[in-house]
Parts: sequence; structure tokens; C-alpha cells
Amino acid sequence: MTIAQHEEKNIKKSLTSLPIGGEDPNKFDYKEVWYPVFFVNDLHKDKPSRFTLLDEDLVIWWDKKDQQWRVFQDMCPHRLAPLSTGRIDEDGLLECPYHGWTFSGKGDCQSIPQQPEGENRHKSPRACVKSYPSAIAHDMLFVYAGKKENAFLTPMPITQPLIENVEKWTILKTFRDIPYDALTLLENVLDSSHVSYTHHGTVGNRSNAAPVELEVKTADRQGFTGFWAEGPRKGKLGSQSTTFIAPNLMWHDLTSKQLGRTMTVVYVTPISKGKCRVFALFPFQFASKIPQFFIKLTPQWYSHLNQNTILEDDQIFLHYQERYLEKLGGSRKFNQAFYLPTKSDLFVSELRKWVVNYNAYLFPEQEFPETPNHDQLIERYYSHTEQCSSCSGALKNIKTIRFSALIITGIMWSLIPLIFFYVEKLPNFIFPLVSIISVINFSLYLYLGKLEKRFYQGEKIPSRNRKS
Repeated sequence: MTIAQHEEKNIKKSLTSLPIGGEDPNKFDYKEVWYPVFFVNDLHKDKPSRFTLLDEDLVIWWDKKDQQWRVFQDMCPHRLAPLSTGRIDEDGLLECPYHGWTFSGKGDCQSIPQQPEGENRHKSPRACVKSYPSAIAHDMLFVYAGKKENAFLTPMPITQPLIENVEKWTILKTFRDIPYDALTLLENVLDSSHVSYTHHGTVGNRSNAAPVELEVKTADRQGFTGFWAEGPRKGKLGSQSTTFIAPNLMWHDLTSKQLGRTMTVVYVTPISKGKCRVFALFPFQFASKIPQFFIKLTPQWYSHLNQNTILEDDQIFLHYQERYLEKLGGSRKFNQAFYLPTKSDLFVSELRKWVVNYNAYLFPEQEFPETPNHDQLIERYYSHTEQCSSCSGALKNIKTIRFSALIITGIMWSLIPLIFFYVEKLPNFIFPLVSIISVINFSLYLYLGKLEKRFYQGEKIPSRNRKS
């Protein structure tokens, strides 16, 4: 289902539409929300994908018959094997890897291979798989985690500016699984004042640090809006407005003469206690066509490498920060745990107040998992590369080119003795030419080796801590 189809359903049922987060005005229910789980381009139509949403394991697969993505609980009703480890069979059905039970797009069991002929045990409700409503917006697959009957009565978290004048936007996109909670990530991206220091050397500069006079314009159970009159870089880029749509979307929006209109859009999907998936969109409406040209020219995988570096600037310390807050009482005690003396922390405070006011505690009964070592905190392969079609494809090509460079060099040097044996006199340029090609190939091999590592692991020392 697309944005337009979803909006049409909402309009038709507007008299009975539901608030995001359920109907209890005093408690926000994280299940009664639409969450993005994948960029559609990163899903495969020929095999199932896996994702964990709010501690619930899901399998995502393409229903060839109805031409749409399906989302099921990742558990076969027979012996509880994960369906994501199965396949999509020749008839376009999802097949369990354990005993071959197959399921239609609606979750109904279509066959039990071990069932005697003439029996209909596959028609039992117990043979069905739990399914979840899904829809597509901003090129992302969204899943509704709560009651099915509420799904299309509940608004999707749409970034409204992006569906207005769609053709004018140039959008960079990335995602990553992050080793800390969704609320911690939202708190971080709402806080513009940290950019100068945390991201010094990547997208920030310490020299731009200055007072940040934020103001909250509106606030209720559905989120809040805010404004920064001066804006980033000591006012050089113009004023910035901020929108938080509870519980999983925020964006910054500014227009400047130098850059045109730029946005930072962040969707956060809670996976489990201490883990979330972030979807970051960077939309631009440039004042000049030159930057737009170069952005479109840049391979997506190369942009992702740089964006992963930016995410890693604060990935380690935020992992520890949220655990320190938890020990001191979590959101309930944020005012005692945090010292927030300036207006630069106003949006952070507003987010934590939203959690307290609407009882919006995420995984309140669970404890954080054990802290992994720093190498695990900044690993990239499983948290991004493996599931990104652009990065996994680039990594495969880089490995192929590296291997080819070695093979070509080896073949050239192995052929020279044979040529020398059959040719009475070799031209003088042969050895220098082979040497030059070998040096080029070896240099390429080393360079691609360094590039290859960036798909697997981040850098332990962030740019801000390196000696200039």
C-alpha cells in the first residue's frame, strides 16, 4: 500500500480515526504505531528477509500472486522454526525450511506435505501464521505492530514536506542498526548543539559552538514542534524549525541563501532493549544545480560509508550514556540525572517530559543487555552492509577487482619466462612495462583493501580526537 492509498483509507474513515499510540490519553502504546523496517530497494523478491520489531521477530517476503510485500511473525505454527530461513517456492508461497509447510500471502497454510491425502488439517486456524499490516511510504516498508483493526485508522508518520513538490527534492538515504535505544537516538538527533563538538572533523566544527536558544512552539501527546531563530553555524544558514512526531519521527528544516532548503529526517524503529534501526533521509532543494549534479553522481555505497562514519562519532558514548541514565532512574529521573542549564537542551527535556507525561517508557520491564567491546559497537557489516543492496553489491565488486588485480599480475610475471624461452630477444620496454603495471595493480590492491575494511568496521578514534 502506498502513501496515497493509506491517506485515502484514512479520509474515508476519518470519523473513526485513532490517535497514534492508542486511545488511552495517559499512556502511549508503542505497538499502536506504524514503523519503517526496510528501504524497499534493499528487500529481495526471491527470498525472505528478517527483522525484529519491538522484540517480535518478523519475516518479510514478496507475495507474487498479489504483488505486494507481506509481513508475518517469523515462526512456523508447526514446530516454531523461523520462516525467514526458508524460501519462496515455485508457486510463490512462503515455505518453512523444517518440514515444507507452505503459506499464502494472507498467512493461511496451503499444504502440509506429511498430511495423508484427503485430510484438511492445513485449514485449521492453528495452521495459520500471524500476519501484520504493511504499507509503503518514502520508499520504505512500514509495519503496524498493534491490533490489525487499528492499522488503517492510525495515521502513518509521514514527513509532510517530502510529499509536497516531490520532484524538487534530491534525497540521500541510509539506515543502520544502532546499539542503543530508540529514545536515546531521538534525544541525540533532536539536540543540534552537539554537532559542533561530537562531529568535529566530519560535519561539525568546534569553532561554530555558540549559545543555542531553542523554543518549543507546540507540545502534546502526538509530539512537539520547535524553533531555533539563529540556526546552525552561528546564524550563517538561517533559522531552523524542528518537528517531533511521536514516537519515531523527527526532522529539522531550514532554508538558506547559500544551500537552498535542507532537511534532516530521522525515523527510529525500536528493535529490542538497547537496540534500534535508524533511517536517515537528507533531502535538499538546492539553490544551484551543481551540488545536485555531484550528489546524483556519487554512488550510494560511497555516501553510506561516510554517513556510517558520522553515526559512529557518537555511537560508543551514547551506548554508555543511556545505561548511566538507567542506573539513575531513567526518564522518570532525567531532571535529577541530567544537568540542563541552557536552552540548547530544551528539545531533549521536551522529549523526556513527553515520555514521563504519557507513560511512554520503552521496554520498561527489561534490562539492558551486556555491553559489548568497542569493536562490536562500531561493526558495520551486520548492522548495515549485509542488508544494504548498494553496499553489499559494492563489496562484492571490490573483492572481485582485488582478486583480479593479483591474478593479472601473477599471469604477467609467469608468462615472461615462457616468452623469453620462445622469443630470441624481448623488446626493452617489456620489463619496465610489466613492472609499472604490477606497481599499479599492487597499489590498487592495497587501496581497495583499505576500502573493503570500511564495509566491515568503523574507526576506533573519531575525527574529533585525532591530532591535527
